[in-house]
Amino acid sequence: MDITWYGHSCFRISERNRITVVTDPFSESLGLPVPKLKADVVTVSHDEPGHNNVELVKGDPYVLRGPGEYEIKGLFVTGLAMHNTAAARPRRNVAYLIEMDSLTVLHLGDLDHVPEQSVIESIGEVNVLLVPVGGGKGLKASEAAEVVALVEPHFVVPMHYALPGLMLDLDPVDRFLKAMGVTVPQEMEVLKVTSGSLPEQPQVVILAPQAS
Repeated sequence: MDITWYGHSCFRISERNRITVVTDPFSESLGLPVPKLKADVVTVSHDEPGHNNVELVKGDPYVLRGPGEYEIKGLFVTGLAMHNTAAARPRRNVAYLIEMDSLTVLHLGDLDHVPEQSVIESIGEVNVLLVPVGGGKGLKASEAAEVVALVEPHFVVPMHYALPGLMLDLDPVDRFLKAMGVTVPQEMEVLKVTSGSLPEQPQVVILAPQAS
């Protein structure tokens, strides 16, 4: 499984010669370079320009916009309603658990609170966690670190943080690294994950945003 980041909450998750998923494609209004993407499946965590530019993605993809269990071309995706029900006006947010080639990726969308442990346990094993860390309308660094401790994934990939050109006021990823106690993170262009190479302890991986 290959995981590529394009900035903000947009990833491409793919298995060679099989199926490709794109998460939360963004529009030009975000200020980041808009990538050229093609996919079989697109997931949308919530309906805002930074996350719902499905017209960007070529290939006539199947678009997932809400909770539920989906099977598409042998791919299993579970949409999880992860709104903060304790808030006076809960913001809609759908997380997606993507099962591909015996591996799982959990994309938390714009999660803005630390869920109850029972909610996390109901999800099951997570090999790769894609977690917002920059604040704004999503998790702050310290909250993101709490979520990581609850989920106990093999790999942690931060997203939704400050980048050059981004037209949103978000915190830098360094705050999350400090909260995690990570001084030298792994830095990659693409995270390649196989079932036979999963680390025993959670590994934080910083992905360089790709232009296309």
